[in-house]
Amino acid sequence: MSEFAIKVNDVTKLYKLYDKPQDRFKEALGLTKEKRYKEHYALHNVTFDVEKGQTVGIIGTNGSGKSTILKIITGVLSATEGSVDVDGRISALLELGAGFNQEYTGMENIYLNGTMMGYTKEEVDAKVDTILAFADIGDFIHQPVKTYSSGMFVRLAFAVAINIDPEILIVDEALSVGDVFFQAKCYHKFEEFKKNGKTILMVSHDLGSIAKYCDKVILLNKGHLVDQGVPKKIVDLYKQILVSEAEGREVGEKQPTIDDINNENNSNNDDLEGKAGRKNGEFESVDGLSKDEEASKEASSGKKLWKNILMQNPNVLDYGDKDAEIVDFAIIDDKGSITNNIQKNTEFKIRMKAKFHKDIDQPIFAFTIKDLQGTDVTGTNTMYEKIDFGTVKRDEERTVEFTQNMNLQGRNYLLSFGLVGYKENDFVVYHRLYDVCNINVISDKDTVGFYDMNSKVEVLD
Repeated sequence: MSEFAIKVNDVTKLYKLYDKPQDRFKEALGLTKEKRYKEHYALHNVTFDVEKGQTVGIIGTNGSGKSTILKIITGVLSATEGSVDVDGRISALLELGAGFNQEYTGMENIYLNGTMMGYTKEEVDAKVDTILAFADIGDFIHQPVKTYSSGMFVRLAFAVAINIDPEILIVDEALSVGDVFFQAKCYHKFEEFKKNGKTILMVSHDLGSIAKYCDKVILLNKGHLVDQGVPKKIVDLYKQILVSEAEGREVGEKQPTIDDINNENNSNNDDLEGKAGRKNGEFESVDGLSKDEEASKEASSGKKLWKNILMQNPNVLDYGDKDAEIVDFAIIDDKGSITNNIQKNTEFKIRMKAKFHKDIDQPIFAFTIKDLQGTDVTGTNTMYEKIDFGTVKRDEERTVEFTQNMNLQGRNYLLSFGLVGYKENDFVVYHRLYDVCNINVISDKDTVGFYDMNSKVEVLD
């Protein structure tokens, strides 16, 4: 008897991408010898195994091949090369809708899935009450599943998958549509499965669940197996890939820090004294680029802008009378790097620089963080923080840095900047940048709502 529930051996999945349907038709009929398709490897020589009784997680960015490998293991897809050996009865919860007939009622689909797994009607009869209690969808069980909400659908699908008594349970991110209470019930069932020596293979973007429940984690990236091992090691490696891909760098490539850019700017200022002359009161561009472009502004001034390290919104809403102007900004992580990606529960900084074109009394620097639906989540300004600027003179610059801990939940947020004030008791907007860039909070533990209170839990009895 094998100690392994699943063995994946050098599995490759190749898709042929055709520009036109007739190209596929001609190749199928052998009417052309010319290659009319592009090759896309969803998986490339992937090898791993899952021991019986293990809970194994598969993580990776979108398009890394996670769902593809699960479909090959469950027999929904066939591998182009390689083999998969499975020792045990599988119950799989793949994407929403897989294995269910939309025209059948919920009850009919319970029996359909039981039959597909090899159970008799009498064996399914014995499990129906447990399945219905777990799903808890009431009289909707007698309605066609095409009328179900996504939450009702996943409740029934998971109830069938986990209560049909499989030896191997495979779950592909399907729980993300369930409410928090249903997810808690499902994870409690996971614990029960683990205690009973069952095998679980799961794909999830919830790194907290991966770290808590998994004995081993497999990391895929662009169809390749990057590494496998204990959760902490693999989750940390995954975070490096997330940050590197978001910033267009290779994994391990050094992130530019705020000090690197400032030091380079100081060095460039010295070099430009001998390389650029004056024209109309401005530096001429060293590389000949148009001064209307941000790149040529950097070249002509000899300075790199912090904001150009960040991923920015090309459709940012920019307005104000521009008597004072936000000319640069940065998001800085706890290592001093300029980045859109901030690790939860670390200190980070938001920095903004303004150029004043008129004398302005008591300017107010502000930032706001919103969710993707546009709800203000948090933010502050120099008036709230009781910063006294006095009067800032024309042609002066001021740089303000806000430092705080990142306690927001792991997800993407939008960052806005404002430079405002009061003139003769009237509120004035000098410059605002709405949704200028994103902040991606990377987390391996999230709670309910927008932010984490970082509760300390103690079991007293």
